[in-house]
Amino acid sequence: MAATFGVRLLTPEETVREAEIVSLQAPGSEGFLGVWAHHAPLITALRPGPLTLCDAGGREEVFAVSGGFLEISENLATILADAVEGSEEIDLQRAREAQERARRRLAARSPGLDVDRARAALLRAINRIRVAGRYGQGG
Repeated sequence: MAATFGVRLLTPEETVREAEIVSLQAPGSEGFLGVWAHHAPLITALRPGPLTLCDAGGREEVFAVSGGFLEISENLATILADAVEGSEEIDLQRAREAQERARRRLAARSPGLDVDRARAALLRAINRIRVAGRYGQGG
């Protein structure tokens, strides 16, 4: 049996998940990273992307994270995410509408547009669509 470690998935509003897992894959700021039990201490920023948790039975849970931080210390991974949705929780229609709104804003380039905020909204929507389509509702 593979060694396990603790994971805490948090947002500013709630504890989304606490569990013992075998591995996780996270969208780090410099690319995806894999974590197993007894990983070296680490702190990294997260970018929007899928976060995958795998338990000892081989069951995977996939979440869309919109950014945040991952800290690993003493066989515990703590993820403080700006926002998190499980793949089955994502409202695919709402995500597609958000994607379209963000694309329209960026294309229009109206005066006063916060381009960074519009791009971030587009990336979050694309991430939600991909996670729901690949791991959740089938798109």
